[in-house]
Amino acid sequence: MTGELANYRDYLGHYRATLERKCDGLSPAQLATRSVPPSSLSLLGMVRHLARVEHFWFQCALVEVDQDRIYDDGDAGFAEVEPTEEAVAAAWASWREQVAIADAWLDATGDDDLGRVVTFRQGTDSASVRDILVHMVEEYARHCGHADLLRECIDGVTGE
Repeated sequence: MTGELANYRDYLGHYRATLERKCDGLSPAQLATRSVPPSSLSLLGMVRHLARVEHFWFQCALVEVDQDRIYDDGDAGFAEVEPTEEAVAAAWASWREQVAIADAWLDATGDDDLGRVVTFRQGTDSASVRDILVHMVEEYARHCGHADLLRECIDGVTGE
């Protein structure tokens, strides 16, 4: 696959896979560890946050579905993270569901759609599809950098 959309998808896929690698092999307690006090940032919170981001941009903004935001905890998904197997499974299930929905939307989209402008937040904001996809890549890139630092604090694993 070639073209501008394929490029965005490649980057997005890379960063999604990086997030999974940064969390691989950690216990629920490690995933829920807030490694940079006083921040509420944790790897598990990041999984929840990125599920929330995928949900907002792909469903609420691009598909224009009027629904409540997921993980609406006042801290963008980072708050109230529980160090349990159930919480970890729920976070990953939510993230994977949102990624699948986003990928289905992307499968039905082409390069010609990238300039289309969508309106969201009850008509108060607008952006092109291109701008939203660039934002998604930026969002993952920033948080994967955070994930690298969090992982290093937890068990010393670094780099990619």
